Amino acid sequence: MKKLKKNKNLNINQASFYFEDFLETRKKNKISQKNTVSHDRIYLLFFLFFSLILIFSLRIIHISLNKIDLFNQEKSSNNFSLIRRDIVDRNGTLISRNIKSFHAAINPRLINNKDNFLIKLRLNFPDLSVEKIENKLNDEKYFYLKKRISQIEKEKLWNMGEKGIIFEPFESRIYTHANLFSHIIGQVDYDNYGISGVEKYFDKELKDRNLSNVPLQLTLDTDIQYLINQELNVALKTFNATGGGSLLMDVENGEIISLVSLPNFDINLRKNLKDKKYINKITKGVYELGSIFKTFTIALAMDNNILTPETVIKNIPNSIKCSNHEISDIKKFPKDLSVEDILIRSSNVGTILIARQVGEEKFKKFFEDVKLLKSPELEIEEVGNPINFSWNKCKLETVSYGHGITTTPLQATTAYASIVNGGIIIKPNLVKKNQQERTRLISKKTSEKINDILRKVVTAEEGTASQADIDGYYVGGKTGTSQNYQDKKHNLNTFISVFPTQKPKYALLVMLENPQVAKNLIYDYRGVKIKGTRNEAGWNSVYVAGKIIKKIGPILAIKSEDFKHHYVVEKIN
Repeated sequence: MKKLKKNKNLNINQASFYFEDFLETRKKNKISQKNTVSHDRIYLLFFLFFSLILIFSLRIIHISLNKIDLFNQEKSSNNFSLIRRDIVDRNGTLISRNIKSFHAAINPRLINNKDNFLIKLRLNFPDLSVEKIENKLNDEKYFYLKKRISQIEKEKLWNMGEKGIIFEPFESRIYTHANLFSHIIGQVDYDNYGISGVEKYFDKELKDRNLSNVPLQLTLDTDIQYLINQELNVALKTFNATGGGSLLMDVENGEIISLVSLPNFDINLRKNLKDKKYINKITKGVYELGSIFKTFTIALAMDNNILTPETVIKNIPNSIKCSNHEISDIKKFPKDLSVEDILIRSSNVGTILIARQVGEEKFKKFFEDVKLLKSPELEIEEVGNPINFSWNKCKLETVSYGHGITTTPLQATTAYASIVNGGIIIKPNLVKKNQQERTRLISKKTSEKINDILRKVVTAEEGTASQADIDGYYVGGKTGTSQNYQDKKHNLNTFISVFPTQKPKYALLVMLENPQVAKNLIYDYRGVKIKGTRNEAGWNSVYVAGKIIKKIGPILAIKSEDFKHHYVVEKIN
């Protein structure tokens, strides 16, 4: 019995031993399971935090890239639905573009403190009538505070922090060069319809949705336009002139590279200008241009084999009586002059004698061919109508030297271009196009002879345009000085130059209205320094043309291989 009990006790003790070990194991397993759950939670939380950080990082990167894109003009333009196409110059430089602008409107019901709002307006916009705005606020009706606000004005209004200020978006036309092209580009109204200039002439094409991404390219050159505009503005001050104008044309195709008329105006301001001094003097101004017509007379005489440049006109009188008028020269010339000397010295009497040999009918045909007495054809509507002209007594004589007949500077320059380019009639244009018609005005031989004489007008000792003899550019041309018959103080001085004269590429007109003697200006007259004492075209318009050619010549030489060749040849010689 004792053994059994003993064994029984042993079994109990052993069982107890195993029981205790089992409990310990279970305890350890429970702790292990708890640790595993804790680790899983940590991993899960870590994953969640990491995911959130990743999401926020990606969002920040996305927003940052979007902000950069805001400054990407190309992308912005693509997302912006344009009502009108861009206008660019011949080199692709932007001239006109539609941008997103805003009107500032007020919703009075959203203004919490109207008195405080009015105080803010008075401080930020002192020019606004606060009394009127206060009355509108009291009416509780939606109204416009200001239309077409600038970016600065928008920021001021935005910073006021008023919910009642509403910014209404619309498309606004901006002109990147302000007043530089004011007489050519024109303007649009508030509804984006062209009302003047190129904007009006090409209104339909500019609003063509199918061409919205294709800009309208003009023949103008912004760099050249800027330089000529700058030089002409200086000239108005130097000669105390009331106005002026300039035109640069490619004589081969009629492309207008620059057209300046002063005074000009900022077309972004959209002011209604009624003063006649702001008209486009080159296309709309109608003038007697004086002695530049003498070139036409000489060209007709040579082209009709009536005279040659070397033909001598003998016994030229000091004056010629025509009807009740007596026509004379400004200064005394030799009694015998060759045809080319008559043009070089600019003799009125000698030109009249040649014109009488040419005859009225040939002049009529010439004017008809170059459309000198008709309204000019150009891609703008602001063009002038020459005064009605009839061939009565003395008209042949006065027309021969440019008096008693009117035209626009545009038509006169076009006629010169047609004479010097080999004798082919061209049409002026502001948009690149092919010159379809190749009508001959004069023979190539006559054209070459005229170019030689025009060069001598600049280089000969007796010539009237020596101030335009800029080294390396082979400039030729003809001066014109005219006066108002009723008021001698009003005069118009003109110079039409062509260069290089071996094979002309460009025609440049410079015109000054009512210039005065520049008494403080020191001229370099054939190597001699002299003060200004005279007021003819040779002493102001020619001087200005020389300054312009000196500035624009290098640019033209770089851009035109043909001109560059002549430039290099002249420099070598």
